[in-house]
Amino acid sequence: MSKDPIKIDAIINGEKYKVEKQEPRENPTHPDEIVGYAPVNSREDTVKAIDVARETFITWRESPMDDRVERMRKAIQKIKDQTPEIAELLSREHGKPLYDSEGEIAVSLMWMEYACDNVQEVLKNEVQEHDSGKTIISRDAIGVVSAITPWNYPLSLSTIKMAPALLAGNTMVLKPSPLAPLAVSKVCEIISDEFPPGVLNLVHGEADVGVELTSNPKVAKIAFTGGTETAKHIMKSAADTIKNMTLELGGNDAAIVLKDFDVNDERAMRRLVISNFLTAGQICMIAKRIYVDRAIYDEFVEKYIDAANKWIRVGDPFGDNVTIGPVNNQKQVEHVQNLIDDAEGKGAKVIKLGEIMDEDLFEQGYFMHPTVVLGANQDDPIVKEEQFGPTVPILSFKDEQDAIRLANDSIYGLTSSVWGKEEHAVDVAKHIQAGTTMINTAAVQGLDVRFPFGGVKQSGIGREYGDEGLLAYTDTHVINIPDDKDLPYIPE
Repeated sequence: MSKDPIKIDAIINGEKYKVEKQEPRENPTHPDEIVGYAPVNSREDTVKAIDVARETFITWRESPMDDRVERMRKAIQKIKDQTPEIAELLSREHGKPLYDSEGEIAVSLMWMEYACDNVQEVLKNEVQEHDSGKTIISRDAIGVVSAITPWNYPLSLSTIKMAPALLAGNTMVLKPSPLAPLAVSKVCEIISDEFPPGVLNLVHGEADVGVELTSNPKVAKIAFTGGTETAKHIMKSAADTIKNMTLELGGNDAAIVLKDFDVNDERAMRRLVISNFLTAGQICMIAKRIYVDRAIYDEFVEKYIDAANKWIRVGDPFGDNVTIGPVNNQKQVEHVQNLIDDAEGKGAKVIKLGEIMDEDLFEQGYFMHPTVVLGANQDDPIVKEEQFGPTVPILSFKDEQDAIRLANDSIYGLTSSVWGKEEHAVDVAKHIQAGTTMINTAAVQGLDVRFPFGGVKQSGIGREYGDEGLLAYTDTHVINIPDDKDLPYIPE
C-alpha cells in the first residue's frame, strides 16, 4: 500500500511551525518505503512552545469547564470521522495490523469520552462544614504539562494525557516518539484546532528537546510513558524545579497459571496467547513471562502451542486474517533476538509459533517469527528483562508460594494476571506486587478506562485512567474559613 510520503509540522501557538530539518519514518513492513517526514525541532523551538503554553495558561485556566468539555467533544467527533485514515496511517508507520490500529483509536476515544463525561463531577469543589468553620477543597490546574510519549501505542498514550490535562485547565507541549510520529500528530492537530491557540502545542526532536521539556522552569508537570532508564534521567532533569510527575514505565508482567486452570478451555487459552503476542508483544502491560503449576505444565505447554498456532498469523498489517505484523524497528528486532539467542545458548528450547503468511515479505520487513521459550531459568535475561517483542518464556513452579515469589522477583510491577478458578485466583492475586492484576485475562483485554492504571516499584509513579487519572492533572487547593472565635490554646 505504497503512497506518497506525508509531511507533518510542529504546532506552536495554534500555527504550523515549519523547520528545514526533517526525519523520515519508514514502513516496518517495507523498510525501503518512507511513510512520512516529521520535523526535527531545536531546543529553541521547544522553549518557544513552552513560553507560549505558559502565557496561554494564565487565561485558559479561568475558562469555563463547560467550554473545555464542548471543545473536547468536537475533537472526539472529528477523530471518529477520520478513524479510517488515521488507522491506516498508524498501521503503515507502526507495523501493527489494521484491526489493532482501529482498536487503539477506539480505546483512545473511550477514555476521552469518559473524561468528558466525568471531569466536572470529579473536579468540582468540595465544601465541608465542621465545628471549626468551613473548608473548601478545590482542584486547580497545575500549569504547563510536558507530555512525552512512546512509539508502541502512540495515540492512546498521548490522549491519556491530553484529555485530562486540557479539561482540567492546563496547557501542554507534547513530544511523540520519532518511531511513530505521524498518526499521533494528525490527532494532535485535530484536538489543537478545537482549542484556543497555545493550549496544545506539538514538537518533535531528539534528546535535547526532551531535556528542555523536563528541565524548563516554566513546566509544572511531566507526563511520561516509556522506559525506566529514560525515566531516571527525566527525574534528574526535573529535580532542580521539583516538578509534578506521572510516570508510566516498563513492565515484566507475570502470568501465573494455577493447577485448577482448565487447559482445555480454548477461549481462555486464546486469551492468554493474545495477551503475549498482541501488537507483536510490544505493549508495556502484556504478559511477558508465564509461570505454570508443575502438575499441569506439560499438558499446558501442549495446549498453549496448539492455541498459538491457531491464532498467530504473521504478515502484512493490511492482509486478510493477519493477527501480527512486523516489529516496529530494527533495533527492537535485534534486542529481542539477542534475548532469544542467549536463552537458546544456555540450553533453553525455542519453538516457533504460528504461520508466516508471505515468506518473501517476511524477509523484507522487520518481521520476527513468534516463539515460546521452554527451559529458561529465572535469572536468564529473557525472564528478568522486558522483551517487548514476540517471544515469551514459560516456566514451572512447585506451589503457590513459589509462584508468588517468582512473580514478585522483579524490579517491575506494572500488571500481572492469575489464571484459574476465580476465588482461588483472587486469593493468589492479593499477594502480587503490581498496579493491576487481572483474573483469567491480561493486557489490553483486561483494561478498563474507568479504573486507575499504573505501576509499583520501578514501573512508575502515579496513575492514569479513571478518576485518579483526572485528578493527576490538578493541584489540591484547600481554603479554610474558620469560625469567628479565638483558639483556646492561644492567650489574648
